[in-house]
Amino acid sequence: MTAQTSEQLRLKRCAACQSVGSPLPGDFARRQLEALPGWELADDGRAIRKEWQVEDFQAAIDFLGRVAQMAEYEGHHPDFHLTNYRHVVIVLSTHSIGGLSENDFILAAKIDWLPVQLRQ
Repeated sequence: MTAQTSEQLRLKRCAACQSVGSPLPGDFARRQLEALPGWELADDGRAIRKEWQVEDFQAAIDFLGRVAQMAEYEGHHPDFHLTNYRHVVIVLSTHSIGGLSENDFILAAKIDWLPVQLRQ
């Protein structure tokens, strides 16, 4: 399996979770993350995560709303964490297989494309 660029991932659609097969191997996930700055392996390699410090509470809610719309469109839903009113963490994993699938990397690339008001 060959790692893809962020742009290649963004142009894809998430597959139905029933058709994604088994979790991707950790070595491939680490190579694929090189194309997704700021994303890192989490949960013993079964998930990827990224953190943002946004401008304020409303910026956090706006960003999470855009992510939610994208996730719903793609049919692949991340875990959201909002703490201290501006610290956003998004965790992606394909729960149906207990690990990472291409869907997680596709959605990560699409999330990176969404506007977000970062704290200065």
